[in-house]
Amino acid sequence: MKYVSTRGGGTPCSSAEAIKKGLAEDGGLYFPSEIPTLTSDELSELCRQDYPHRAAAIMHRFLSDRFSLEELLSDCREAYCENSFPGGAAPVVHPGDGLYVLELWHGPTAAFKDIALQIMPRLFVRSVKKTGDTRQAHILVATSGDTGKAALEGYRDIDGVKISVFYPVNGVSRVQKLQMATQEGKNVRVYSVIGNFDDAQNGVKKIFGDAEINRVLDQKGEFLSSANSINWGRLVPQIVYYVSAYCDMVTSGAIRPFEEINVCVPTGNFGNILAAYIAKCMGLPIHSFVCASNRNNVLTDFFETGIYNRNRPFYTTTSPSMDILISSNLERLLYLVCGSEMTAGYMKSLAACGCYTVTDPIRRELSHVFSGSYCGEESTAEEIRHIWQTYRYLADTHTAVGLHCAEEYLAKVDGKRKMLVVSTASPYKFAPAVLSALGGELPQNETEAAERLRDLTGVPVPKPLDGIAKRKIRFDPDQPIKAEDMPTVVTED
Repeated sequence: MKYVSTRGGGTPCSSAEAIKKGLAEDGGLYFPSEIPTLTSDELSELCRQDYPHRAAAIMHRFLSDRFSLEELLSDCREAYCENSFPGGAAPVVHPGDGLYVLELWHGPTAAFKDIALQIMPRLFVRSVKKTGDTRQAHILVATSGDTGKAALEGYRDIDGVKISVFYPVNGVSRVQKLQMATQEGKNVRVYSVIGNFDDAQNGVKKIFGDAEINRVLDQKGEFLSSANSINWGRLVPQIVYYVSAYCDMVTSGAIRPFEEINVCVPTGNFGNILAAYIAKCMGLPIHSFVCASNRNNVLTDFFETGIYNRNRPFYTTTSPSMDILISSNLERLLYLVCGSEMTAGYMKSLAACGCYTVTDPIRRELSHVFSGSYCGEESTAEEIRHIWQTYRYLADTHTAVGLHCAEEYLAKVDGKRKMLVVSTASPYKFAPAVLSALGGELPQNETEAAERLRDLTGVPVPKPLDGIAKRKIRFDPDQPIKAEDMPTVVTED
């Protein structure tokens, strides 16, 4: 297996090199030269295995050029142990009717990013060793909330690695901010940035593409890499939980073996839903995808019109992890459907004028598999209330966006197939918004909302979030830096 750039430049490399570098030399994203297949017999065998075995088996199909199955299984057993994921890494629950919910927030930081970022540091360290690089890795992360804490937790105190996380100062929830501000570890740094997520993400991308910065860091014995989903090492573990969810639905009797399902994913950066699409390309019986957006519905418009245009108002919403106007992983989907030359042209246009338009044949091809849908702020609150009152299921704001779009799809497009909806975060990460949606009285201190939500619903607060307001602040969230100062803190840190 070789890895190539979505923009066609550079030299194909091994899986270990792709994970170590994160971003290709031409600014593109690494993608495998071929997508391995998953036969019906192999899928049946995976149904009989636990999550670590499923994870090792799926990832080995993409990483077998440099990673043995034994290495991956050892890492997966450590990453997905009971201490890190009490009760299981990716359970599927059935609220009612045709809805099934894949809960991905039972890990150390109560968000779906944990599933990838508990295994990725292990893959990354092995990759650096396998490539013979003795420099210190400097991981750069731009986050809209959940990736930052999950990456900090995954990489903390790992030898040979340091990590710098950047988040928009007013673009994350209070709980997310406290999670990052109180992060422990001698090798971690956290910075709030003036602006929105796209400002932070663009700042990180510019640092990666700056030859002088990379030269300075190399002289210091460092090299840059990423823990965002632009890194293939972040994306490949995400493919696993879609395969695992399907297996669990089969073994529970929710669906027949090889029965097709639909999948709805609330997403801003497109990585989570792209992982599901790759699983489909492997042979997983998924019929269609609902790409669910909040008020920042740039993806909805893209799938409806074929026009991607980030030149629009940016909204700060109650689902902040989706407050994104540049969906980086959409580039990988474009590469799959139209190749590197056209993808490079689209990305050049996006950088130059903030928009691009795909051809009608590409738009039609995508419309056979993807539909875009979105949920505004009022509808998000209504969905939280509706799902609780109807099914006694407590959903966070992002999951509510997905549930709203999924229910619309079931009612208007396809009510015959079961719908798997991805739940990306614990409702307690966004307790004030959830409490307000349920009619609860908001406390003056936002961090007390979790206690009131628990008292109102009887749903316990996850251990990683319990008592977070009492933890020591290490990185002051009220001292933000300008986006243009990001290179300075990276090179001087």
